[in-house]
Amino acid sequence: MSCLDMSDNDKSPIHVVGGGLAGCEAAWAAARAGVPVVLHEMRPARATEAHQTGDLAELVCSNSFRSDDAENNAVGLLHAEMRAAGSLIMASADATAVPAGGALAVDRERFAAAVTEAIEAEPLVQIVREEVDGLPPDDWQRVVIATGPLTSPALAAAIGELTGEESLAFFDAIAPIVYKDSIDFDIAWMQSRYDKEGPAGDSAAYVNCPLDEAQYEAFIDALLAAETTEFKQWEKDTPYFEGCLPIEVMAARGRKTLAFGPMKPVGLTDPRTGRRAFAVVQLRQDNALGTLYNMVGFQTKMKHGAQTRILRTIPGLENARFARLGGIHRNTFLNSPRLLDGEMRLKAAPRLRFAGQITGVEGYVESAAMGLLAGRFAAAEALGVTVAPPPRTTAHGALLNHITGGHIPGRDSGDRTFQPMNANFGLFPEPSERNAKGRPLKGRDRRAAYCRRGIADFAAWLSGGGVSDAAQ
Repeated sequence: MSCLDMSDNDKSPIHVVGGGLAGCEAAWAAARAGVPVVLHEMRPARATEAHQTGDLAELVCSNSFRSDDAENNAVGLLHAEMRAAGSLIMASADATAVPAGGALAVDRERFAAAVTEAIEAEPLVQIVREEVDGLPPDDWQRVVIATGPLTSPALAAAIGELTGEESLAFFDAIAPIVYKDSIDFDIAWMQSRYDKEGPAGDSAAYVNCPLDEAQYEAFIDALLAAETTEFKQWEKDTPYFEGCLPIEVMAARGRKTLAFGPMKPVGLTDPRTGRRAFAVVQLRQDNALGTLYNMVGFQTKMKHGAQTRILRTIPGLENARFARLGGIHRNTFLNSPRLLDGEMRLKAAPRLRFAGQITGVEGYVESAAMGLLAGRFAAAEALGVTVAPPPRTTAHGALLNHITGGHIPGRDSGDRTFQPMNANFGLFPEPSERNAKGRPLKGRDRRAAYCRRGIADFAAWLSGGGVSDAAQ
């Protein structure tokens, strides 16, 4: 659809609360459609448990945007759709990419700086450094709340009071980061699984530290005996998100859980033996200089002394120096299928939209994608235009459907079974394509069919239903 002149419509700005990935994407999408935006970010005036700077879009858990394969992967498809929609987050990620095999990973500092610089340079966006410590004022006619998993307690309480629903919460753990020059490469080696090359090049993007069975069992014993962070009384009943469990919690679920999870050795060959190790710890590049490496899937709530001692028992990391040790923080998200409508508006107060992790999507890219949609929906409303949601055959549409109605509630617990969800093909309708024998496609052919359909349908949605870029 074409952009309309704001003089013929509502001149009031869209207020975006939260300067993370979703908030920045929402502000960018609305501004590029020609609608003024006020972006409210409480940092650095008020810090959080996880952030370290005052930059917008600071990454706190990982530097990976995961798979960039738009031909066979749901997350890669989401990347492609966001790029087609003019995403600021994807443009900044592409500009600051570091080698990561088949994944898209970024230099954290350069990425946040790129997003901050773009937002500050956008004439239709005003940045206000202040905390919104309750429900937005009534005279804010259109609001996008994108405060993420670390929503301030005052705002979360106000939302809960308004909706009559308790917000769900979970713990999210942070993985340690190691200085590369402290890794012993007489033991460790560089390789990506199956030698797959990623968007930043280099098919040997990961550091791999091998463990034999005895070393693995000793590591599990140490994890199970480790001293961990004590939760506050009000946190004790908060569940973990299943996709980001601390390693010691995974170990407690079964001694082989890690060997089939983040320490799985498949697709990797130890050059010293010519064989696959019993288990492997992988580290992924964390900055453009290649000096820092993130321990993949090694989120932890162990106390710092225990972390240093136990992680240095991993072969290749005996003398590891840590730029950052792991930590843990409490995340909050809405019971979105009950609370939000199909355009991410709060049913109890439609002037309020929500975006990002607070809506119940999990992952940097998924959060930013929901910000992109929220910004487009809000801009279209300000421009007096109706925009249909993207079809469920697209990655954006599948995620939107999940948080606004696609979730199936548990029989005995209403919709309390709702949990954050990554982009995955389980959220999409089945592809209609068949093989030469007329049977449903399987494996790689099936994944490719999902992606072909998604890219085509998203392009059609953009041409017929998306808010156009006023700057073009």
